[in-house]
Amino acid sequence: MTSRENQLQAFERLLNIMDELREQCPWDKKQTMETLRHLTIEETYELGDAILENDLNEVKKELGDLMLHLVFYSKIASETNIFDIADVCNGICDKLINRHPHIYGDVEVKDEKEVARNWEKLKLKEGRESVLEGVPKSLPALVKANRIQDKVAGVGFDWERPEQVWEKVQEEIEEFKVEVEKQDKAMMENEFGDVLFSMVNYARFLNINPENALERTNKKFSSRFKYLENKSKMIGKDLKNMTLEEMDVYWEEAKEMLKK
Repeated sequence: MTSRENQLQAFERLLNIMDELREQCPWDKKQTMETLRHLTIEETYELGDAILENDLNEVKKELGDLMLHLVFYSKIASETNIFDIADVCNGICDKLINRHPHIYGDVEVKDEKEVARNWEKLKLKEGRESVLEGVPKSLPALVKANRIQDKVAGVGFDWERPEQVWEKVQEEIEEFKVEVEKQDKAMMENEFGDVLFSMVNYARFLNINPENALERTNKKFSSRFKYLENKSKMIGKDLKNMTLEEMDVYWEEAKEMLKK
């Protein structure tokens, strides 16, 4: 591991390169916060992929890409004297100190759950009118459901035991089945949303991140299906002309292969 001095030198090197690119590179000179936004979102998802795949070398690269974006936004803001990278760093440092009175003050906590509850209470004291104000509107629905439930649980609005949540899941499934039988599309969608929301809540009680769990399943399914596609090509058959029974043979084969 590098020393703190080397770490600071590396960060200063990035700042200097950013200054040079902003002054000399035609592409970098034209960028605004708005033009960078979609690229930042893309880089964040790429980091998420690398983390799920446990590719630590790729995690390192994607962290670098994200760090570049943070420096880039700060550089753009500094050009009109709105803020600079020092303001960004000092701002988060001040927030961390204020939000951790059990470390930098005289508050005592029993566990991480109490830390989370204190965190939400402190945010309300800082001027937020609702604990849900910190949930970005543009989050994907599954992630948003998880964050909403985390937020309200932080102020005590929560079930006491996992069994209670599972009972709620079963209740929502039964309500969904009733609407399916009626074939009322609007109500079916409404109840299906309730099923998903309750499942996300149950996952939270089991310390399962629903977004990670679903994405791992997406990747698993995709890998198996690609194996099936490759096998069909090897035997000279089009998937459209294969029976489900034939495809299932290779699907099961894919499951065994990928386990290894």
